[in-house]
Amino acid sequence: MSLHSFKNYISFEKRFSPHTVKAYEADISRALDYIASTFDIQDVAEIRHTHLRSWIVNLVSQKLEPRSINRKMSSVRAYFRFLLRGEFVKVNPAARLKAMKLPRRLPVYLQEKETEALLLERPLTSSFSQLRDHQILATFYATGMRRSELINLKIQDVDLTTYTYRVMGKGGKTRLIPYAAEHHDQLLNYFETRAEKFPGLSQNLFLTDKGKKLYPKFVYNLVRRHLAIISTIDKKGPHTLRHTFATHLANQGADLNAIKDLLGHASLSATQIYTHNSIEKLKKVYLKAHPKAEKS
Repeated sequence: MSLHSFKNYISFEKRFSPHTVKAYEADISRALDYIASTFDIQDVAEIRHTHLRSWIVNLVSQKLEPRSINRKMSSVRAYFRFLLRGEFVKVNPAARLKAMKLPRRLPVYLQEKETEALLLERPLTSSFSQLRDHQILATFYATGMRRSELINLKIQDVDLTTYTYRVMGKGGKTRLIPYAAEHHDQLLNYFETRAEKFPGLSQNLFLTDKGKKLYPKFVYNLVRRHLAIISTIDKKGPHTLRHTFATHLANQGADLNAIKDLLGHASLSATQIYTHNSIEKLKKVYLKAHPKAEKS
């Protein structure tokens, strides 16, 4: 069974993003190449669990991060599930592969004062590029949406009556994200300037200076440039603003299920990481205020 068929399956039926499809294809291709060169096996039906275990050991010997190895295993597991359903293999050699344990990593986020500084950095003029940059930053923090979701926003995805964004998330799932009145006023200003600059040119909400659709590197550089002005944190990409959105909600006592829905997470387990920052904050308050707490 060709890898091409699996690629079509995750592209058109599962509706994975092009970036995810490319990553899956690369992971699977390299695993199959390793098995072919090491064990002289060309037919996927002949691959067994021991062959995949050897491939994983090889990845570990290359000193790859556990998170990276787990992602590659996930790709291979999905491929063999697809083959098994199509009866192209009789057994699934990836079924018993176990994910490696990951060190707990808390999300990097901005402090509230840093966020205020970022959003108070209003454009000095009404130029399109300055208003667009500010609106992108404000939208990331107001909604917690992913970079790909923001890039693909269309004008019609903004409901100025109900104060909501309609966002197309992972797997083609659509969700509504509300926004505040202050953000609404900024949006109206941006819409007006955008219409004057590029009348009827594109349905994409955010555009480059030449009126083209945004691309990932453009958005990353924009966010990094502005975050570098107000913060010294190591990670300064769009995902930092997504983490900031979720962490600030959790710190203010927002229901975890609500945060999950706003972020578009498939399961609550992916959202629970934001509670750890809240717990750390509570520990600091406790150690500072409780008379019986040990003071360092």
